[in-house]
Amino acid sequence: MFHHPGFLRLAAITMLALVASPVLADACLPPLARAPVLRAPDGTPIAFATLQSGEVKITYIGHSTFTIESPGGVVAATDYNDYVRPVELPDIATMNHAHSTHFTHRPDPAIRHVLRGWSYQGKPPAFDVQERDMRVRNVTTNIRDGGATEFSGNSIFVFEVSGLCIAHLGHLHHTLTPEHLKALGQIDVVLAAVDGSFTLDHEGIVEVIGQLQPKIVIPMHYFGESALRRFLARVEARFDIERVPSDNLVLSRANLPTKPAIKVLIGQ
Repeated sequence: MFHHPGFLRLAAITMLALVASPVLADACLPPLARAPVLRAPDGTPIAFATLQSGEVKITYIGHSTFTIESPGGVVAATDYNDYVRPVELPDIATMNHAHSTHFTHRPDPAIRHVLRGWSYQGKPPAFDVQERDMRVRNVTTNIRDGGATEFSGNSIFVFEVSGLCIAHLGHLHHTLTPEHLKALGQIDVVLAAVDGSFTLDHEGIVEVIGQLQPKIVIPMHYFGESALRRFLARVEARFDIERVPSDNLVLSRANLPTKPAIKVLIGQ
């Protein structure tokens, strides 16, 4: 369903007064000891990239699902669902429930941390999980629900690993308040939905990126080349744009670009 940009701006203004999750940002955490080797559900050993201390691997699985891997072997999967899933079983699965392609009612019980990023029985989600050398926390936002607003229906999940802060915006429907920005803290890498209709319009997501000022933006959730190109056309004057011929990046604080960059990864 397409939403006219004017409607989206009105929705954004309506939601701006809402308060973010009370979890406050602090320093990213240094890497700890390497974890044991993980195995796929059929018992096959999973061959992870050899990451050095201070590195993190981000792999685009597809739609809005990424895996984020730490030097200690911790794997987090974003917007874990029944349609687009990584081969490896993650240690941490984050989910949002705007659509079924962003969550599942049946997460594998072997996943150690399943983080549902929406309110349940009127209680907003508030996560701050430490799994070896990865910390995951959330900041709530709101989503459109027909003609109404669902308060705390979405979470921005922040992954702190190897001295980097990586924010997955989820199914973001509005721009961010000062309270959101304070709770998020300094963000180095943003995983942003750029479809321009189901989430924010392109004007809105560009505004959010400007609010966060990350060094790297990785687009997701764009349903085809035309929407992606429209987004890239809006940011090409301010960002270096690279179409990476791979589904993954290995990043560290040392190799962050000096000029903000858009990195387009190949997903399913």
